[in-house]
Amino acid sequence: MQKIKLNDEIIIIAGKDKGSIGIVTKMVDSKVLVEGLNLAKKHVKPNPNKGVTGGITEIEMPLSISNVAVYNPTTKKADRVGIRTSKKGIKERFFKSNDKSIA
Repeated sequence: MQKIKLNDEIIIIAGKDKGSIGIVTKMVDSKVLVEGLNLAKKHVKPNPNKGVTGGITEIEMPLSISNVAVYNPTTKKADRVGIRTSKKGIKERFFKSNDKSIA
């Protein structure tokens, strides 16, 4: 079981967007794509066959998992995540600071 998953609300703890909160949209190996964060400018050539206009566009770049942490809405801070087995035998993730499970 992973500590960070798709659609998790995360906070960036290192880099140019430090302190920003976003939602994970894609997982790539040990990197994550966060919605609307870590943007880079890309120069795009026009392609009339595909209907692409040229110019400068902003695209989301992947962040290393080590630079993000799960955001805890009750404490409004970054938090560490633990994994435990419930009484029914199901694995669940929980916040280490206040021992509440992650929805």
